[in-house]
Amino acid sequence: MNAQILTVSSKGQISLPINIRKRLSIDTGDKLVAYTSGDVIMLKTLKLPSLEEFEASLDEAQAWASSVGYEEADVNDIIKSVRKNKK
Repeated sequence: MNAQILTVSSKGQISLPINIRKRLSIDTGDKLVAYTSGDVIMLKTLKLPSLEEFEASLDEAQAWASSVGYEEADVNDIIKSVRKNKK
């Protein structure tokens, strides 16, 4: 694991060094997710799936739902049940 010291600007911003951006293929406009645990901050690149990847995941989810007997009409009831259990 490599470590580099970064400086926080007066606006709370940091700059990622070029060697890190190149190694991780981070380009201008890319999104990062920040996770915290205690005094630790971890950044992870957020890559959206391509349209083909999204459609494949959707097809897989629909096939699973069909295999367990769910129908489109069941979706609202399932969402209500999950939301109720989280309260």
